[in-house]
Amino acid sequence: MILNYEDNLDNNQTGAELIFRFAYCNYYDSSFSGFQRIFTWISGSDIFLISQATLRPFFGIAYWTLFFFIPALTMRTFAEERRSGTIEMLLTKPVTDRQVILGKYLATLILIAVALALTLPYVITISKIGNLDAGGTLCGYLALLLISAAYASIGLFTSSITTNQIVAFLSALFIGLFFHIIFQIIASGMTGFLGQIINSLSTTVHFESLSRGVLDSKDIIYFGSIIFMGLFLTEVSLSKRNAFN
Repeated sequence: MILNYEDNLDNNQTGAELIFRFAYCNYYDSSFSGFQRIFTWISGSDIFLISQATLRPFFGIAYWTLFFFIPALTMRTFAEERRSGTIEMLLTKPVTDRQVILGKYLATLILIAVALALTLPYVITISKIGNLDAGGTLCGYLALLLISAAYASIGLFTSSITTNQIVAFLSALFIGLFFHIIFQIIASGMTGFLGQIINSLSTTVHFESLSRGVLDSKDIIYFGSIIFMGLFLTEVSLSKRNAFN
């Protein structure tokens, strides 16, 4: 099913719902729908090579897989529409910048959630052959969802500031690289309070804490802060574009 921006809003349909339907259907009509199958295959390829009833190897592989795949999913959300000019047509509809952002953001998250759901057969299989830690597994999936949500917000922001999809992709990777690796590397060479602060900026620290089955409010707040900042900066970027236009 292909939707376009000429579709009228239903009486009971909000602007965010319209954008969500359009973005989600476009994901499935594009090559990015293959993300689900590729993600499932790559992330689960080594899961049965160890003689333990654990999904920790899967979470570790998925952590890196999502780091590269999410920028690929989000790079066209705004960049392509800015290049083609359809973003201006979209904003003539009775929708706000925030509704556009939330609709596209939720469509991205649902696509990622479906991809993660397709890995549930791994959980069922391993639980049948061993004593799988249910709490650790649930926290591990929560960690993947949270890091996906964080990187998706960054990807939307980078896509909103350029008309080039490749630039949006590389920019999202560059920003994500600081959270993924660089902050932890910098912190490893420092001691004291400043080192702890910089280390706490690393997604790896919070991801590993959750994937071990430790549900801590500071991890939720950390990912929530990145999500908020990413979406806020995206809205600022779109507002500036409106002001110039």
